[in-house]
Amino acid sequence: MKDVVLIAGDGIGSEITDSVTKILDKAGAEINWVERSAGLGAHEESGNPIPADTIEAIDEHRVVLKGPLTTPVGSGFRSVNVALRQKFELFSNIRPARTLPNIDSPFKNVDMVIFRENTQGLYIGKEQWIDDDTKTHAEGIAVVTEEASKKIITAAFEYALANDRKKVTLVHKANILKLTSGLFLDIGREVAKNYPDVEFEDLIVDNMAMQMVMRPERFDIVVTTNLFGDILSDLASGLVGGLGVTGAANIGDDAAMFEAVHGSAPDIAGQNKANPLALLFSSVMLLEHINQKQIAENIRKAIYKTLVEKKVYCTPDIGGEGTTSTFTQAVCDNI
Repeated sequence: MKDVVLIAGDGIGSEITDSVTKILDKAGAEINWVERSAGLGAHEESGNPIPADTIEAIDEHRVVLKGPLTTPVGSGFRSVNVALRQKFELFSNIRPARTLPNIDSPFKNVDMVIFRENTQGLYIGKEQWIDDDTKTHAEGIAVVTEEASKKIITAAFEYALANDRKKVTLVHKANILKLTSGLFLDIGREVAKNYPDVEFEDLIVDNMAMQMVMRPERFDIVVTTNLFGDILSDLASGLVGGLGVTGAANIGDDAAMFEAVHGSAPDIAGQNKANPLALLFSSVMLLEHINQKQIAENIRKAIYKTLVEKKVYCTPDIGGEGTTSTFTQAVCDNI
């Protein structure tokens, strides 16, 4: 039995985490949920959007399943999600995007996994006003290091080997950003030499964006820096139906957090309308991470079968006529 910290989150978080835990229980997942809080609800209750007991639980158990969080205004955090990733050094953000049955999209046969470096680049938040009086000139600093670049690129190649993937595409802007993006590209070329059985290519980010909406089926594993990865991973989700149907993982050397990356949708909270697919796919990634792979595959097959029947069971945002409850029950029945 694996202890996993469960953070329901805000808005629709409690509804979709309830759905996911019911499905995992039905599938026989060997997980003991350690429930903790974070986000706006935690801030309103305790004055802290990341309470100490939540940090302590993650420190102890090292694996988290997290629903959507709302960062409280004026709490001192740029983002609760970013704070958790930085606190536990979750350097690898992994975002699969796969074509799903019966989900409306003009794109077919998409099956890519984006690896985004999660700790550096422009997202370190080093910004300053050059003129404090007029505030007409601002600067931001991007940091790229050899160590962090090697870790994320190696993780992408190792994933390719472990999952019988054939190609890694490194995305950069080294033609303009010759030091930061140039370093990332240089490290990528060096790491690729250690994986002769995996095809390697590099693409400039603007060309990559164009290619993704012209021929997305040509991409397999994609690895890139923080800002580019943030943008391209959302684009990839859009190719297969949006953020509501794609999971995400944040992996470090000794800790992992699996999450729904969509918003907390307070406008539909408590109405039994929330689509749990994103968090459910994230939980499938969690099961694979803790070596319960057959259970993960059983759930994935049940999801696909339910999507084929979606008009009856699925939520309206993905073309169905059902509710959170009917979707949950259908997946459970299909396991």
